[in-house]
Amino acid sequence: MIFREATRQDLPAVLALLADEDSVVDPAGVAVGGAHERAFAAIEADPRNEMLVLTDRADGAGEVVLGCLQLTYIPGLGQNGQERALVEAVRIRADRRGGGLGAELMRLAAERARGRGCGLVQLTSNKRRTAAHRFY
Repeated sequence: MIFREATRQDLPAVLALLADEDSVVDPAGVAVGGAHERAFAAIEADPRNEMLVLTDRADGAGEVVLGCLQLTYIPGLGQNGQERALVEAVRIRADRRGGGLGAELMRLAAERARGRGCGLVQLTSNKRRTAAHRFY
């Protein structure tokens, strides 16, 4: 497994993860619109934002994106002036859930935030994602 910052090449796979929670969407069929391009470019250019992916090798066919999340670092006066990390857009491929990847993804995100000096990690989730809430 590789946990790294997403590149523009990962954008279709990330959008596929975000598109459907209950099934695997083929990234090749995902339309990347101008708004997605601008949002990704803004995240990539902002030192307080990171789009991160968890990948694995697929039988010599290159990396496959298995999960993603966005980390946003927020300055604050609480926690002795330490930044906090906001975690959102957390997804694991539907066919890979239940094997501990979600827990590993969250552990890696918390470790990354801690390495940056964050004193707090907070998570946002859509209220309709009831299965995700049971996990969290």
